[in-house]
Amino acid sequence: MHKDSYVPDNDLLDEDYPENGDLDLAERRALRRVAGLSTELTDITEVEYRRLRLERVVLVGVWTGGTLRDAENSLQELALLAETAGSEVLEGLIQRRQRPDPATYIGSGKAEELREIVIATGADTVICDGELAPGQLRRLEELTQVKVIDRTALILDIFAQHARSREGKAQVELAQLNYLLPRLRGWGGNLSRQVGGRAAGGVGIGGRGPGETKIELDRRRIRTRIAKLRRQLSEMTVSRETKRSRREDREVPAVAIAGYTNAGKSSLLNRLTGAGVLVEDALFATLDPTVRRARTPDGRVFTLADTVGFVRHLPHQLIEAFRSTLEEVADADLILHVVDGSHPDPELQLAAVREVLAEIEASDIPEVVVVNKADAADPVVLARITSRERHSVVVSARTGAGVEELLALIERDLPRPAREIHAMVPYSRGDLVARVHREGEIISSEHHGDGTVLHARVSASLLAELEGFLTPASATR
Repeated sequence: MHKDSYVPDNDLLDEDYPENGDLDLAERRALRRVAGLSTELTDITEVEYRRLRLERVVLVGVWTGGTLRDAENSLQELALLAETAGSEVLEGLIQRRQRPDPATYIGSGKAEELREIVIATGADTVICDGELAPGQLRRLEELTQVKVIDRTALILDIFAQHARSREGKAQVELAQLNYLLPRLRGWGGNLSRQVGGRAAGGVGIGGRGPGETKIELDRRRIRTRIAKLRRQLSEMTVSRETKRSRREDREVPAVAIAGYTNAGKSSLLNRLTGAGVLVEDALFATLDPTVRRARTPDGRVFTLADTVGFVRHLPHQLIEAFRSTLEEVADADLILHVVDGSHPDPELQLAAVREVLAEIEASDIPEVVVVNKADAADPVVLARITSRERHSVVVSARTGAGVEELLALIERDLPRPAREIHAMVPYSRGDLVARVHREGEIISSEHHGDGTVLHARVSASLLAELEGFLTPASATR
């Protein structure tokens, strides 16, 4: 942190900053420094180790509502995003305004002050905590004389770095191109005239440009690439839907793990299934969904899908591009909503995730709130969350605490096979007995001289397979 950084007064009451009404002039003029955001490297070998040219960035947020703590938490999250993208955070600034300035996001006067901070710190990039309009980006760059990006571009960059599969890379590229299309800019000779004759004000011959401008050529190429990526993703979706339909044909219940980025979803999947997927203390470490088979304590099989993490103000372009991946959540029978119990504001995480679930039409799916990282969380915070979220369980994916209770909740909430049957299955059809154990719910099982006597709940498709072995005691419910 810069040595002159301003540390907010902890005794400052939130009531001193009303969410509505006129703001005090001094507050409107203030650029508030946020402490604790610097990630300056103490050892230059760290740069060589990361094999990245770290951009030196200054973070800027506009505080329009809520408390000072909310504004600082938002900028802290932006700092984590910037670090994940490989940047070195030099300074964090918050300005109090009723709404972002439509021209420069923070106002022209504050942009001049921001320029002085950029010069003093040697920053080469400014990152704004919000999605900026093309005009705001351009004007702020002109005033600060350094590169300016917004929160959306930062998240897209992180996704581009972490995408590994062919589908993941295509989804991220599609989102980036949709974001870039309205923000193309041209400079100098790239902006050549297109028209002539009367349309050019009578200039006629010699006043015409070479045809399409550089920007329009770029736009046409981007639109062509977007169309190609959408075709590729639709073809990849067929394979995903085929696998999903096979699971549905077998009527295996599906459970999806959803939650905020870095809440511990992959760790929980590994703990429940031994999947061995990548676990990393970083934002958006998982982009490609992983589906594994698991069992409830009573032996029922279900699938468990790990999905991409969400974040506050997740770019709409990403939601659209990853819609086929997010269908694993929308088509689930049960959602395990994982929240980081050690996070400064876990309630904000819950609200942000539910906002995305609503956007993909998954709000009505039964949900279990899994409060993770209990080993690192404040017990008071855990008690507060569980009192508000009645259908919740506290676990630690790292130590395994609470996992048995979670499995019991999954067992209780998963949809049960609809048909209760009694059957005498001959020993020659051991395959059917195995299927009942694997896909159904065994109530009782006995071995007699002629075969296995089963009392179980099974799906309609499995009932058809057992039709010839049902006993008079069977009843359809």
